[in-house]
Amino acid sequence: MADFDQELDASGLNCPLPILRAKKTLNAMASSQVLHVIATDPGSVKDFDAFAKQTGNELVESKEEGGKFHFLIKKS
Repeated sequence: MADFDQELDASGLNCPLPILRAKKTLNAMASSQVLHVIATDPGSVKDFDAFAKQTGNELVESKEEGGKFHFLIKKS
């Protein structure tokens, strides 16, 4: 995983909570900062891809590791 400015552990939360928590966290961050989100909901892969496209934030990285999904989102 690349460098990030803030981390959000959304493990155990189901849709739409990981997205809602990420949105709230990103709103408090400065432009171009990177948020690392950890989720366990398999649906979060599609959700974060759609979230990035809808909000204009950049989904820098998306990967699955040990049953957890990791996302790096760069705030626009």
